[in-house]
Amino acid sequence: MSKHPSKNPVLRFAPSPNGRLHLGHAFSALVTWRAAEALGGTTLLRIEDIDLERCKPEFVDAIYTDLAWLGLDWPTPVMLQSERLDVYADAGNHLRDADLLYPCFCSRSQIAEAATETDPDGAPLYPGTCRHLDRGEQIERLERGDPVQFRLDSQAAMARAGMLTFSVVGPLITDRPQIRYAKPERWGDVVLQRKGTPTSYHLSVVVDDAAQAITHVTRGRDMEAATDLHVLLQMLLGLPTPIYNFHRLILDDAGKKLAKSKGSPSLASLRDEGWTPADVRRALGL
Repeated sequence: MSKHPSKNPVLRFAPSPNGRLHLGHAFSALVTWRAAEALGGTTLLRIEDIDLERCKPEFVDAIYTDLAWLGLDWPTPVMLQSERLDVYADAGNHLRDADLLYPCFCSRSQIAEAATETDPDGAPLYPGTCRHLDRGEQIERLERGDPVQFRLDSQAAMARAGMLTFSVVGPLITDRPQIRYAKPERWGDVVLQRKGTPTSYHLSVVVDDAAQAITHVTRGRDMEAATDLHVLLQMLLGLPTPIYNFHRLILDDAGKKLAKSKGSPSLASLRDEGWTPADVRRALGL
């Protein structure tokens, strides 16, 4: 594998090692590497392993094996998010210093009971219960050790951000980008940090994209809405916004997105059945 990344453009493939890769991951990886080739750039591999309970070293090794089997390579060393928790904590502290994060002590059941709307993923939309807690009560509960998570004050963030836009390209990633307006307010006051975990997916992904100088992000259409939130965080943290591409999803026979949690066949199991990388590409329409 190459030791030196190419000049810009720079793309990335960033799986979580909480299970084996399946055809959906293969499609995303192949689309990303193909896009980098079309742009004359390179693809970086990033391991998003902030979930220290579910992510396992053996799954990291399996990611390397599966991608190499597909004929893909990447610059080394590979970025591991588990080695960057202090960096994410610093980003969170920046938002706290700007009075954009507040502690929330609500349980999931309390949120579900109080919520009257849902977020773009269909989860109960946090109604802002703890946003206006008295500072004294906040300190008392923090010192007592109550379970806590830190949420973005979306109203304050949007007031500071104003109108947000980002660029999107279609399947032909070399086409002229189209401007899209971001609507992060539909996510409400999202959790960015938890007690004992200084980051969330949303926070770490924007910090790492900036750290790796990512110019183009290819991601599934299921991540379109989350991109609005990422654009907001990029503005608040003073980070650049990449160009985005949203590719189609690989569905099962029931029309549902493939997922590790549903036991979708892994690339390893398909390989054991005799599949070749060419078979994978044909099955994916590539």
